[in-house]
Amino acid sequence: MKIHKHGLIAALLFSAALPALAQSVAVIVNPGNAHPPSAEQIASIFLGKSNELAAIDLPDGNAVRSAFYQKVTGKDGAQLKAYWAKLVFTGKAQPLKEGASDAEVKKFVAGNPTAIGYIDKAAVDGSVKVVLTP
Repeated sequence: MKIHKHGLIAALLFSAALPALAQSVAVIVNPGNAHPPSAEQIASIFLGKSNELAAIDLPDGNAVRSAFYQKVTGKDGAQLKAYWAKLVFTGKAQPLKEGASDAEVKKFVAGNPTAIGYIDKAAVDGSVKVVLTP
């Protein structure tokens, strides 16, 4: 009976993570960006290790944000919070700018030649250029 109970708990936890993993994510830059970053550079930018582009995040708890960080950096929400808390506390980085929605992130990136962000793939239009779909 214990094996079934633990199996059920594991299945429930895994199924709770599926919506974030199933999200279609598009990493976007301004269409004028002639030198799109690599996947490794994107991870560095969103982990505060590089400031070569002005990064914008979606809000904590957003499914696209969860999927992006899991796919690109391998970090889940709790790991990400702990990581950024340490960076901010030690003065090594400031939190990234945050957009309230895909539309706000897209508008910021479209209007800033040095910006990078991520949105739901379904929200992509001609105002931005997709550089990665993890």
